[in-house]
Amino acid sequence: MINLRSVVFQMEAAMLDLELLRSFVSVVEAGGFTRAGARVHRTQSTVSQQIKRLEDDIGQVLLHRDGKCVRPTEAGERLLSYARRLLSLAEEARDVLRQPDGEGAVRLGIPEDFAAYRLAKLLGAFARSHPGLRLDVRADQSKHLARDLERGELDLALYKREAGANGAIAVWPERVHWVTSKSHPIDVDVPSVPLIGFPLGCIYRAGAIHALESAGRAWHTAYTSSSLAGIQAAVAAGMGLSILSEMSIQPDHRVLTAKEGFAPINKTEVALMAAPDASPATLRLADRLAEFCDAVQAKAA
Repeated sequence: MINLRSVVFQMEAAMLDLELLRSFVSVVEAGGFTRAGARVHRTQSTVSQQIKRLEDDIGQVLLHRDGKCVRPTEAGERLLSYARRLLSLAEEARDVLRQPDGEGAVRLGIPEDFAAYRLAKLLGAFARSHPGLRLDVRADQSKHLARDLERGELDLALYKREAGANGAIAVWPERVHWVTSKSHPIDVDVPSVPLIGFPLGCIYRAGAIHALESAGRAWHTAYTSSSLAGIQAAVAAGMGLSILSEMSIQPDHRVLTAKEGFAPINKTEVALMAAPDASPATLRLADRLAEFCDAVQAKAA
């Protein structure tokens, strides 16, 4: 005779805890416990304990821990795809049941280079998976995005800022380079460096001017544009030098080097910021953006 109570107990013991799976996926994607903790809003020690609980539940080691470097074991790799699918299904079910008549709106601000770097595809997929949500996306200069988030005119913003500030959901160090035209390069020894950039207030512009003046180099404005595409085109045409993020450098640009007197500038970071009263939908979108930025960072490493 079958002992139904025993069967029920075994089934319950075999169930996977979604919160533990969420932490596991975040650790793998972030490459460590500290950054994963920031993404799931838990301390590093809590995330570590959750992974240990998950490993105990499954009965297998899921992560190789080598100092600060964390990577999945063979069992972890097998679990990862299932974990992502389970979390996605759980989120979909929650969204359908929570607000069947609509989820409201999320106002998102992003810098222009991110808007042009496959982020539109991610946002389109997110909008399709949340048909009741109205997504309002604005691409603008970082100083405007920071201002509008503070004013309550945005719910979520991804923007560039000076490295080391606090208050972000997640941050990623940024490396920007001096670039010239590949076909019509500017002589790096010119008496006055022709500078191409965004209008006054842009963090890149300020960084470029500071770098030039610190090196004792004279400079003058050669081209100013509020459009990233305009700046990229001006560089390619040989109108001057500019500093661009790695994702904004085009095939018709050439990166200048420290030997030429133009070392990379490493004093900025990309910050993901949310309003204090961010909705669940806003925080879910923040998770997607964090995954995207982690992937960009990993590719650049």
